[in-house]
Amino acid sequence: MARENQKRRTNRDREESEFSDKLVSINRVAKVVKGGRRFGFSALVVVGDKRGKVGYGTGKAREVPEAIRKATDKAKRKLIRVPLKEGRTLHHDIFGRYGAGKVVMRAAPPGTGIIAGGPMRAVFEMLGVKDVVAKSIGTQNPQNMIKATMEGLEGSASPRLVASRRGKKVSEIFGRDDKKNDAEKA
Repeated sequence: MARENQKRRTNRDREESEFSDKLVSINRVAKVVKGGRRFGFSALVVVGDKRGKVGYGTGKAREVPEAIRKATDKAKRKLIRVPLKEGRTLHHDIFGRYGAGKVVMRAAPPGTGIIAGGPMRAVFEMLGVKDVVAKSIGTQNPQNMIKATMEGLEGSASPRLVASRRGKKVSEIFGRDDKKNDAEKA
C-alpha cells in the first residue's frame, strides 16, 4: 500500500516538473471595511510544457505566493493542446477575440522569433512556439489578451485534422496532387 502511494507521488511530481510557468501580472486589490482597507493580491499565470500544451489561470489571496500557487493550479487544470508546424510555429493565421480584446497571430518563417506583446509572448513561450508574429488590437488588459489568444489557439487545426474531417488526404488539402496537376496541364 505504501509503495503504491509513493509511486503516485513520484508520478505527480514528475507531471508537475514537466510544466513550466510564467507570471504575467499581479494586481493589488483593496476591500474597504469598517476598520480601513484590507489588501489582497490577484495573480495571472501561464503554464505550459513547451511542446504544444498551454493553459492560464488566475488566483486571489491575501499573500502573493498563495495567489500565484492558486493561479498555477488552475492553469494546470485548464491545459489545451495546440498543433504546431515543425514544432516551432503555427499552421495557419489565427484570429482570436474575447470581449474588446482582439488578437491576430500569424505563422512566421524560421529565424523570426516571437514578435508579440507581453501577455501573448508568455503564452507563446510556454507553448513552445519559436517563430510567430502577433498583434493585439483593442485592449491592453492582460487577462483579456490572454483569453483572446487562448480562444484563437483553441480553434487552430492541423492539416491532418482538417483532412480527416473532410475525408481527404493531406496532399489534397494543400493541392499537391501531382497526378491531377499533370492531367490539367496536358
